Amino acid sequence: MSAVRNLDLVALALALAVFLATGLPILGYVTAAGIWAMWRLVGHGAERLAQKTDDPRRTVGLLAGSMIGRGWAMAVILVAVGLAAGDDVGLSAAVLCVVLFTLRFTINSLSRPLGSRPAHPTKSPTT
Repeated sequence: MSAVRNLDLVALALALAVFLATGLPILGYVTAAGIWAMWRLVGHGAERLAQKTDDPRRTVGLLAGSMIGRGWAMAVILVAVGLAAGDDVGLSAAVLCVVLFTLRFTINSLSRPLGSRPAHPTKSPTT
């Protein structure tokens, strides 16, 4: 199961070959790889913090805040690199990030089916 959960990293490695073979700007690849490393590290940290809390509001706040913050960071970095290094660099990085995000989102959606139990126990109502 861990191999499937890391399929986005396999795709990132394969993308390097595509970038080299097709002559796409390597700075676009480096930018996307850096953004993706940040995305995974911050997301992993947020998930670990969320699992340690018993407060559902804090859990949702951590996970939602992390997702929104990572999305904004990705957008700002992509725009900045596109403006500084050129449209081809920014576009190639953006396309790779979208592919990686879509792959990761799909894997996470399929690996956590609806109706599954939460990661930490919750208090059950007394009758």
